[in-house]
Amino acid sequence: MIEDDAAIADALKLVLESEDYDVRQVDHGDRGLEIGTREDFDAVLCDLRLPGLSGIDLVRQLHSVKPRLPILLMTAHGTAETAIEAMKLGAFDYLIKPPDMRELINSLAKAVSASRLMTEHVSLGSPASETETAIIGQSRAMQTIYKEVGVIAASSVPVLIRGETGTGKELIARAIYQYSPRAAKPFVAVNCAAVPEALLESELFGHEKGAFTGADQRRIGRFEQAGEGTIFLDEIGDLTLSTQVKLLRVLQEKVIQRVGGRETIPIDFRVIAATHRDLETAMREKQFREDLFYRLNVATVSLPALRDRAEDIPALVRYFLQKHGRESGLEKPTIEVRAMDFLQNQRWPGNVRELENVIRKTSLRARGFAISEEDVRSVLAGKETTPVMTARASLEDIVAELVGAGRRGEIDNARERLLETVERELFNQAIRAAGGNQARASRWVGVSRLTMREKLTQFKIPAGRDDASADSAPKAED
Repeated sequence: MIEDDAAIADALKLVLESEDYDVRQVDHGDRGLEIGTREDFDAVLCDLRLPGLSGIDLVRQLHSVKPRLPILLMTAHGTAETAIEAMKLGAFDYLIKPPDMRELINSLAKAVSASRLMTEHVSLGSPASETETAIIGQSRAMQTIYKEVGVIAASSVPVLIRGETGTGKELIARAIYQYSPRAAKPFVAVNCAAVPEALLESELFGHEKGAFTGADQRRIGRFEQAGEGTIFLDEIGDLTLSTQVKLLRVLQEKVIQRVGGRETIPIDFRVIAATHRDLETAMREKQFREDLFYRLNVATVSLPALRDRAEDIPALVRYFLQKHGRESGLEKPTIEVRAMDFLQNQRWPGNVRELENVIRKTSLRARGFAISEEDVRSVLAGKETTPVMTARASLEDIVAELVGAGRRGEIDNARERLLETVERELFNQAIRAAGGNQARASRWVGVSRLTMREKLTQFKIPAGRDDASADSAPKAED
């Protein structure tokens, strides 16, 4: 943090440290440039007006040396010219002082995430060390994937990565970026399914002050943050049709328009998209635009399911054992042969992500001994032990149960379990309240009808009508 106002700097440092950030604080522009250039940081928070080197000059010089280091510029003298100049020079974002703390923490979290996605090397085939992020596998199917990554990375064409949930689509996207000519430029990832529909357009393209209620200042979108780098749109199949139209225009014309703005902003980026959905079916059902599909589907990487490359499971298991064994205080965690054979014979609907979760849990369960087949069976049998929310069980009760299970070492993903429980109940109540009308229920929940169908299947909730005909009736109850 480079800030010369001691009161503001101390207050910000206190807030950021409460969010578990380690903060290095300086009060001079030249000193900030020196330390930022010499040492390693995940992000830089910098004032515009500083003694010595100004914030704008610092952005210019530091970005030229470390183009992957996100710089957030703060100013009490915000103008359109300042904002535009900062973004042109490579700033990740800018904030008006005094900053809204929630906005600052949110923006900084995005910057740190982008920084780590850019700088953490993704190894193909096998890791150079047990701590390195890697795409594991030497099977014929994965060797083909590595070749495709090498060919695709050398160009700047759009890429569509396809594969079931948990197959490693984000890692492939990062590998393509890191081996590409744009590797020195930003890499910005957006999970289209994780951003509420009402906020997604603003998240992608930014917005102008006054564009909607709560838009009290101009915000920079993810496309502008990507600059001349790469933007990764994960779960592209979850975009609404209206957002698909706007994305298509951006891909065709290489310009964006902020929400509520009239200015067209030229940008030069590479897009990598990923989805687990069957887009051909979505197109037939008019849930995904054909023109957008063909615009994205210039180069395709189709990741195999883990069940189709079972020969890679031993290498994956060894990698995850080393990765998570340290959490249990084990230098050399081991697994019995029968347990490994059992793992290879599973179907793994959650793919590599599910396998990693099982290895992490069994490592804890084994308590320093070799993981046995019984350990694996017990963990797999307990996958569906998420508490069921009922009218008699309050949210407080469910959270207490999950936290207690975590304290006893029975689970290590209380947040994931809670979200699954709440989501199951949300979709269950919505479809019942809608009298089985999936179109109406999906609108209430704020998801596409395709997502509604998938969730009903996932949670084994009886499905109702999958058409919008009943929605033509009066909707006073909506």
